[in-house]
Amino acid sequence: MQHWARRLEQEIDGVMRIFGGVQQLREIYKDNRNLFEVQENEPQKLVEKVAGDIESLLDRKVQALKRLADAAENFQKAHRWQDNIKEEDILYYDAKADAELDDPESEDVERGSKASTLRLDFVEDSNFKNKVNYSYTAVQIPTDIYKGSTVILNELNWTEALENVFMENRRQDPTLLWQVFGSATGVTRYYPATPWRAPKKIDLYDVRRRPWYIQGASSPKDMVIIVDVSGSVSGLTLKLMKTSVCEMLDTLSDDDYVNVASFNEKAQPVSCFTHLVQANVRNKKVFKEAVQGMVAKGTTGYKAGFEYAFDQLQNSNITRANCNKMIMMFTDGGEDRVQDVFEKYNWPNRTVRVFTFSVGQHNYDVTPLQWMACANKGYYFEIPSIGAIRINTQEYLDVLGRPMVLAGKEAKQVQWTNVYEDALGLGLVVTGTLPVFNLTQDGPGEKKNQLILGVMGIDVALNDIKRLTPNYTLGANGYVFAIDLNGYVLLHPNLKPQTTNFREPVTLDFLDAELEDENKEEIRRSMIDGNKGHKQIRTLVKSLDERYVDEVMRNYTWVPIRSTNYSLGLVLPPYSTFYLQANLSDQILQVKYFEFLLPSSFESEGHVFIAPREYCKDLNASDNNTDFLKNFIELMEKVTPDSKQCNNFLLHNLILDTGITQQLVERVWRDQDLNTYSLLAVFAATDGGITRVFPNKAAEDWTENPEPFNASFYRRSLDNHGYVFKPPHQDALLRPLELENDTVGILVSTAVELSLGGRTLRPAVVGVKLDLEAWAEKFKVLASNRTHQDQPQKQCGPSSHCEMDCEVNNEDLLCVLIDDGGFLVLSNQNHQWDQVGRFFSEVDANLMLALYNNSFYTRKESYDYQAACAPQPPGNLGAAPRGVFVPTIADFLNLAWWTSAAAWSLFQQLLYGLIYHSWFQADPAEAEGNPEARESSCVMKQTQYYFGSVNASYNAIIDCGNCSRLFHAQRLTNTNLLFVVAEKPLCSQCEAGRLLQKETHSDGPEQCELVQRPRYRRGPHICFDYNATEDTSDCGRGASFPPSLGVLVSLQLLLLLGLPPRPQPQVHAHASRRV
Repeated sequence: MQHWARRLEQEIDGVMRIFGGVQQLREIYKDNRNLFEVQENEPQKLVEKVAGDIESLLDRKVQALKRLADAAENFQKAHRWQDNIKEEDILYYDAKADAELDDPESEDVERGSKASTLRLDFVEDSNFKNKVNYSYTAVQIPTDIYKGSTVILNELNWTEALENVFMENRRQDPTLLWQVFGSATGVTRYYPATPWRAPKKIDLYDVRRRPWYIQGASSPKDMVIIVDVSGSVSGLTLKLMKTSVCEMLDTLSDDDYVNVASFNEKAQPVSCFTHLVQANVRNKKVFKEAVQGMVAKGTTGYKAGFEYAFDQLQNSNITRANCNKMIMMFTDGGEDRVQDVFEKYNWPNRTVRVFTFSVGQHNYDVTPLQWMACANKGYYFEIPSIGAIRINTQEYLDVLGRPMVLAGKEAKQVQWTNVYEDALGLGLVVTGTLPVFNLTQDGPGEKKNQLILGVMGIDVALNDIKRLTPNYTLGANGYVFAIDLNGYVLLHPNLKPQTTNFREPVTLDFLDAELEDENKEEIRRSMIDGNKGHKQIRTLVKSLDERYVDEVMRNYTWVPIRSTNYSLGLVLPPYSTFYLQANLSDQILQVKYFEFLLPSSFESEGHVFIAPREYCKDLNASDNNTDFLKNFIELMEKVTPDSKQCNNFLLHNLILDTGITQQLVERVWRDQDLNTYSLLAVFAATDGGITRVFPNKAAEDWTENPEPFNASFYRRSLDNHGYVFKPPHQDALLRPLELENDTVGILVSTAVELSLGGRTLRPAVVGVKLDLEAWAEKFKVLASNRTHQDQPQKQCGPSSHCEMDCEVNNEDLLCVLIDDGGFLVLSNQNHQWDQVGRFFSEVDANLMLALYNNSFYTRKESYDYQAACAPQPPGNLGAAPRGVFVPTIADFLNLAWWTSAAAWSLFQQLLYGLIYHSWFQADPAEAEGNPEARESSCVMKQTQYYFGSVNASYNAIIDCGNCSRLFHAQRLTNTNLLFVVAEKPLCSQCEAGRLLQKETHSDGPEQCELVQRPRYRRGPHICFDYNATEDTSDCGRGASFPPSLGVLVSLQLLLLLGLPPRPQPQVHAHASRRV
């Protein structure tokens, strides 16, 4: 077998030496040494420059934020409250007006309240990816808030003055994107004006529930939610409580910590979490699912609930926010005030705020609940129906904002958010936030007002930050990344969410964006702590197509971005320390090389694909490379490579590489007969963005990415020494390869390493494309006892004295080449040729398992948290919804039932069904399904295999009782191939477990275990949770003014049906607030 392996190695090496042209390309670079310079990437200088540029970009936004916040406070202070203000007194652009006018059933249309609404013209703006009007601001008011209320009209009145400040900011900084004021009343005023992107049905957007508003409106929170599940809690009241808890969880961000417990005589956590855990998306999902399992029974025991909550908040052995501490209690009422518990745990300092929520419609005395809240610096709320849930589960933020307002200038610090999806279509953004305070006083000598007016925000698109990072000088495998204090990535090439839920931030941890190891944990911790650092590590990286894992060397360098919570890192492979910069000052040479980009030269020089980069500002992009090349040529006929509107570095390198790869055609490829060695094509790809495929006709079957930096073969070749084989990709669910017209090929590539004056770099990759069928035949000959293909076969069998081989004895022996990812490359079995490219376990599960068990392969498992999955089909179609309350005959005959909340809720449902029947009709558009609704974010488990520790030849027996099987395996030198010769299985008993490589749907790692070893993080540097002058006398009231009827009906119906609202934007606001 070793003899066969050497023959295979020699054949592969010979073909690559003759046709790959590695040595010849080195000589070509040296012959053209005067046409380029070798530049150095200095990691520390690079990362500090980029960090400085990002700091400058964000600082300009900070200055604009401060101007806005100061102006807002002054405008509101100068504003005179008007009790008799009317809708017709206020003129503004209602961002939802157009959508509501198109809806004949809109309440506002029925009220005829459009007299105060401006009608604007809009122009398309590529910066905003939207139609905008720069002369006006737009106003968005939550659906469940009455636009004609005195509070809202006064808010609209004084915020109108912000319009001029918004415009002045843009004049000073034309790069500004959305400037937004989110009011504590729920009103959003943003600039420039653009129509609201309303969903098909109920628009539930409320600025106070946006991640950026929550972060700006209060300091981090440690929250314990306790829910009364005693027997007195009726079915409908329990449903209200479950929904209230879920809505409360949505007011928390990743800077907050939370736990949820239910109580009757005893208290117990609703989930597997036994202590406070970070309020991230996955933990909140666990809570929301667990809450649905709560069952009412037993008697009410407030003492058990509060003691549990205080014990949770006093646990100092866990990671937590260590700022605002609070208990949120949901109950249907009770008489016990548990004063002894508060005296023991919370008095006299009252460091824990208590918020109480009376849920459902009942006749209990609520005085004890009000007393609990007032005695512990909290607030009392009532939630009589589903329409009151969203408003009353978010207004606690006003109480938490009091210490911030009283702290004054000390609390006026800009914070930068996690990455999240912009609600107006800008894509992924971060937002700078600054709280806006009420500076008014109730009268001469009165105490300072302690209300937060809202939060000012300015968006920065991630793409604008990416533009400040070096694009192509870092090479295909170098990149810049940034993380925040939670370890979540702000920038990273692997930050590519397939779907985004604009209600939640995009929280991809650095250790999930890359393959986690101890070195990266140390780097992450150092970056979160705001340190500088540099470290060279050996680590694992996934290939671009996520089929392979390579063990590589990487240099990590990082620095903090001053004045922000972010830290910036740079990753460079050792071979990317240097890069080429073309210096084509000779215009005659420019023209000569440029001619090799013209399609007229392709027949003789091979087809050229150019990377779709932004070479010039006026270059029209296209997904079709032929069209892109055409656009490029047309532009180059009008401008020169030295034009100011073009990126001279990119253009010069592209044209240089065009000439260099043409010389490779001239010196090597053109005079060779590819058919002699059964080659379909030869090719070269370069850092400069050129991929040249020869001959021209081979381009018809070329499926690799025209951007070399995004081509898996290119990036893997740079990271691996020797020849990298890449069989065609085959999915187990797809039909086998069709071997027609010899078009199926196997790519073999290798990097071209240059050494120029002691500086080493890899500016190109060259390779060949093997004809699969012809090389399968060649493989059989090379792994046989014949010395060459024309020699006659020598018959050998088990009874003869000569050696068996892979050609003659193919009925007894299985001979295969498998690559380093475990994918089949070649086989001596003709029936397996159409399975080339499949994971070998799908071809021979027994043999692949033996290779894995004998350490030829190592497995790496990880999770993709950014995947998109089709929604699960709803069960019980055609059956009555399980959540509907159906009264019995006994209920109808019982007088008490008719006065109960259940009867009233059912009566409301029937009444609203008659009045607003359209809410209960299916939406045809939604029935057909829209693409966004068809997919949702999910977790996928990924498994890759890579070569293990065994390098030498190895023999082993697969023991299956009476059906053992011998195999030999050996790595082929200078390749990513494993040569395996095995006896064919004699019986099916050897079919053991099957290794899986295909990506599978997953719930992710067990959250209950993960929270026991939380990843390192740091909260914001500032905390405002206490002020000695805080006035806590305003501590409770009943329900706010009723929300709009249509929304109440719809939400009530959704609750009764037990169905969650459709994933659409949210909304709500303060009714009785006067500012």
